[in-house]
Amino acid sequence: MDDILGHFRRTNAFLEGHFVLSSGLHSSGYLQCALALERASDAADFGRMIADRFRGTEISTVASPAIGGLIIGYTVAQSMGGRFIWTERRDGVMTLRRGFAVSAGEKILVVEDVITTGGSTRECVAALTENGGEVVAAASIIDRSNGQAEVGVPRISLLKVDVPVYTPEECPMCKRGESTDKPGSR
Repeated sequence: MDDILGHFRRTNAFLEGHFVLSSGLHSSGYLQCALALERASDAADFGRMIADRFRGTEISTVASPAIGGLIIGYTVAQSMGGRFIWTERRDGVMTLRRGFAVSAGEKILVVEDVITTGGSTRECVAALTENGGEVVAAASIIDRSNGQAEVGVPRISLLKVDVPVYTPEECPMCKRGESTDKPGSR
């Protein structure tokens, strides 16, 4: 997969319009990873690309925040031969559910599909740490923050893009009266 953004465009996963992101910010561009990962072979390729960055480390578990990170997190864990778990929100708080648990000091990689502000990744890291895990790094396919999002651990992405985001008050599309679309999972 030599052209990640090209793949997103070919699979109609790079959308243009007026979007309300999961963070509440607005943007004229949206990366719909569900479409980019629709073919299992593509998801496996992206998972392998992320896993390759962490080969030889002590990471035994991959964790993702539900729902966007589930497919890519699973394929990274599969490629690394490790365990896969996820966090999800209960009453607005990211937590381990479904019987998932982590051991004290367990080395964990948090994997997300797209990072914009890093909020879901930070929440996932916090939930895992509070339960005794040691999150050593985070990774994503796309970094919409262009390297600016802070998640509390070292972080890599396969591609950094600069797609402008706006608060609702400063959004030029809102000022023009354009209707919004909220394609995210929250």
